[in-house]
Amino acid sequence: MGGASSSEQTAQSETPTFFTQEELNKLKSDFEKGGVEKLKPYLERKVVELDKTELNIAVTGQSGAGKSTFINAMRGLQSTDKGAAEVGTTETTKVPSRYPHPNLPNVCYWDLPGIGTTRFSVANYLKEMKFKRFDFFIIIAACRFMENDANLAKEIKKLGKNFYFVRSKIDCDLYAMRNERKEINEKEELDKIRTDCIKRLREAGIRHPTVFLISSFQPKQYDFSRLNEALKGGLSNVKKRIFVLSLPNLSVEFVRKKSEMLKKSIWMSATLSGGLGAVPVPGLSFACDIGIVIGQIIFFRKCLGLDDDSLLKLANRADKPVEELKAEIKSPLRGEITRDTIVKFGMRASVVALSAVEFAFDFVPVLGSIFGAGSSFLLTYTILNDVLKDLTESAERVVNVAFGTN
Repeated sequence: MGGASSSEQTAQSETPTFFTQEELNKLKSDFEKGGVEKLKPYLERKVVELDKTELNIAVTGQSGAGKSTFINAMRGLQSTDKGAAEVGTTETTKVPSRYPHPNLPNVCYWDLPGIGTTRFSVANYLKEMKFKRFDFFIIIAACRFMENDANLAKEIKKLGKNFYFVRSKIDCDLYAMRNERKEINEKEELDKIRTDCIKRLREAGIRHPTVFLISSFQPKQYDFSRLNEALKGGLSNVKKRIFVLSLPNLSVEFVRKKSEMLKKSIWMSATLSGGLGAVPVPGLSFACDIGIVIGQIIFFRKCLGLDDDSLLKLANRADKPVEELKAEIKSPLRGEITRDTIVKFGMRASVVALSAVEFAFDFVPVLGSIFGAGSSFLLTYTILNDVLKDLTESAERVVNVAFGTN
């Protein structure tokens, strides 16, 4: 048999990754039996499932390893921000402490007491901390990994969970080396630290350890991005989506990954539009559900860090005036979203929509041609794509101004 056509390849690239093949087959079957109306109840349940998906991440390690600082960095917070994990030079965590993401509260980081600071054995520690509720575990060490860290990893593995070794405070190590020796080869020193950590973990019984070297105060450097890629790779498609959307905007690359993930769910909102909430766009036969569109725009802004609270946190982190960041948001979607705002975008999007029939028909290959060119689906789908592109460009400019680099 020959290879797939270019249109089929394009359609396949648009397949929503948080649907299993079985679910896509069911969508196709339902559509063939009852058309679009047959699809809507299932898609409504799927949207609720995506909105309510929880991700629980456990962070553990020895006292003073920097667990709280790491949790704050992963949530884009500083220690002085509201809701930040308490940071101290002594052990501040006595019981598991839950820290939800400021914009996506279904993503929760749990600061666990270091096993060396508790009265429990490793086995009892797992039970006491209710380890089964966590999706994966991050074991942090500031100097070297101890036998307890390795034993904990082995017990976690027995539960069928993923774990990751993180060596923190790398910036402090390099600073001390420079004070002592003036000039150092940073790469060589990092390799030495990594090799020593891996050696000690192997000696403690971990066969193929991978260690990530990070500084929670400098998340744009060292292994922070590589760690996030590893964490993402170990998750199911649905949880991978919410994890990516929860990451702080540290670079244009992060912004684009979020945008790609948001784009994959636009077709569901478009399919659900066109019911009682559909409002015609003046001068056109098209209509869209204003409520759905407004809800998605607000969600896009939060995920892309363009809401007021996120901008203020980013400004503080980058040590820039918040007004300087806001000035980079040229979009009319910056302020209050009204029906008139949507209508303007609808007029703009309709020009694209009229010439985008073939693209829309291929948006999910398993379903094929669902709607005609004048449908509410096509207008909503095109508006939201236009909106997402507009907001993504603003978010990229904000990050470039905040950090001065791509």
